[in-house]
Amino acid sequence: MRRLILEEPVSAAAIWGRRLTTFALALAVVALAISRGQIADATAVLAVFGAAIFIACLGVLLALAGAVVIWRTGRRGVGVVLAALFLATLLLAYPGFLAVQATRLPLLNDVSTDLIDPPDFARSSRALASRDGLEHGAIPEAWREAQRLAYPDVQPILLDIDSDEAWPLIQKAVAARGWRVVEVTRPGGRSGIGRIEAVDRTPLMGFSDDVTIRVRPLAGQTRIDVRSASRAGRHDFGANARRIRRFAQDLQAQLDAR
Repeated sequence: MRRLILEEPVSAAAIWGRRLTTFALALAVVALAISRGQIADATAVLAVFGAAIFIACLGVLLALAGAVVIWRTGRRGVGVVLAALFLATLLLAYPGFLAVQATRLPLLNDVSTDLIDPPDFARSSRALASRDGLEHGAIPEAWREAQRLAYPDVQPILLDIDSDEAWPLIQKAVAARGWRVVEVTRPGGRSGIGRIEAVDRTPLMGFSDDVTIRVRPLAGQTRIDVRSASRAGRHDFGANARRIRRFAQDLQAQLDAR
């Protein structure tokens, strides 16, 4: 007579953990697509992404509860638990990295190489339209002091060449960064100061950040000041300082390649 062997059922908590983490990852992909396609504003995108993170965390808790059930009762579902944890890791790794950055970097979203007289963003109709009407005001004194402590290497860029020679190198460095140029004023005229207004997009979410470059001719030199400001969020997680550093590196590469 054949004996019927009944297999232990799969842990229900593990199954729901995998379902929730799968849904959370799909929701995050949708938020990313909406953001990069500029279909909705940053606030809506962050709300959707935040919901995905919350659901993923709930899925992790259920998966861990499932692991406890499996350990105690011998039910099946180890693979389901591991799949849930893997999917959650894919989603939560980058937000986790940002959380670490938030603890070690100051709360600011506007960085300038000149903290005494930061470059102003252009207020022309074209520049304002590129920023959806946003006007970046003066950098608060508390932010300036926080920047001095956190990013002491973000300093004015001095080139030992005239502005006529420096100008094409600056434009090439901007192009190398992939920034979208909004407005250009060549050095010269009554003030002698040149300006470039540009927009950059963050690598992952594709949020638009604003950059303004001030080019000031000196005797046998050119001083370049860069200001980078985020449109979304109060914390830039070091993105603006990093953007200025990379521009300075590209400009040095253009200078070395002459």
